[in-house]
Amino acid sequence: MPTTSLKNRYEIKELELNSLLEVTQAINNNVPEEYLYKIYNFTLRSNLKIKKLGLFVLDDVWNCKVNFGTQYSFLKTKLPDCFKEVRSICTLRDFEQTEFSEFDIVVPVTHKDNTLALVFIGDHHHDGKYGDDSLKFIQALSNIIIVAIENKKLARKQLEQEAFRKELEIASDVQQFLFPEKLPNTDFLNVEASYLPHDMIGGDYYDYIPINKNQFLLCVADVSGKGIPAALMMSNFQASLRTLLRQTPNLRDVVEALNFQVLENAKGEKFITCFACIYDISLKTLVYVNSGHNPPILCDKKHGVRLLEDGSTVLGAMHPLPFINEGFITDLDQFRLFCYTDGLTETVNEAGEEYGVDRLMAYFNNPATRLKDMRTIHDDIIVSLDEFKGRNGYRDDITLLSCRVG
Repeated sequence: MPTTSLKNRYEIKELELNSLLEVTQAINNNVPEEYLYKIYNFTLRSNLKIKKLGLFVLDDVWNCKVNFGTQYSFLKTKLPDCFKEVRSICTLRDFEQTEFSEFDIVVPVTHKDNTLALVFIGDHHHDGKYGDDSLKFIQALSNIIIVAIENKKLARKQLEQEAFRKELEIASDVQQFLFPEKLPNTDFLNVEASYLPHDMIGGDYYDYIPINKNQFLLCVADVSGKGIPAALMMSNFQASLRTLLRQTPNLRDVVEALNFQVLENAKGEKFITCFACIYDISLKTLVYVNSGHNPPILCDKKHGVRLLEDGSTVLGAMHPLPFINEGFITDLDQFRLFCYTDGLTETVNEAGEEYGVDRLMAYFNNPATRLKDMRTIHDDIIVSLDEFKGRNGYRDDITLLSCRVG
């Protein structure tokens, strides 16, 4: 073998090793992806004298990341489907004539049986043909850089997921702070609540707010949508409700103001269904407004079981509300009130049937139910719902809020 040929081969190997060292150092220094692609471009173009190259990398879709030496620009070119199945080095003669025919050969870059990239090469000859050693180096260099970039993407995604998880934890804590820390449980007044979130953060809200020594408010609400926006919206709703109650005990005025606040904050993109009532112990009256919410069930000895449906449309859809009707019940001294969100009645079984309000009405019409305490009633309904749904999952948050007086 001529001395000049050996010298050339030695120089090429030295360039390759230096290139690998430079790439390795850049990766260890955690340089940006763009810089790694620049090193790749310079190494193949200047050091190894590659004349034409196109590097296509699979992100969510195939994109050309490096392109030089071609008459046609491939940087915004869609990769033809015929190349997506390439698993070994092959010539472009094996494919039909396209703009990619500028290249001579395609080299796949794989990792764990997955093709991460394709290197298209043109006009690179060594001793009159493509050298196997040269192609192996191109493949190795491409693999090192592409795998390093994949690891960067994975690390970035993990950081994003961790940040999102932290946000969810904070929003979940915010939502828990919305719920009353303690509910009354005396011989005269017992309030019970059960909350079954579908996800880490839901859009349900319930509250018990003493107004004065004779009056208290009960509220259950459900915001459209889920996640962090729903939790923040409910946080604002709770703050508004409690502030308004300090200003006036007039439920109609409170609901109208809440509607305005929700519309201002959500800009009509979200709305809230809400049931709110005020009971006056001394007057034995219950005033309520149902704003597009599932009608609660009221049980008392004089009138039996009935639904509380008077009210308005949902809050936050329009201002002013097109109508608002207060429900007003007098001479109410011993009763049970059961409120819930639509996650309860809209739970679906394996046959596609909804749990529905009729099952609840049948349960509360059962004379045996009148002897049970509110916690047992909640447990009964949750067990019944779980048996009803079968293997189906829950599709929404479920909130139960009940009150016994007398």
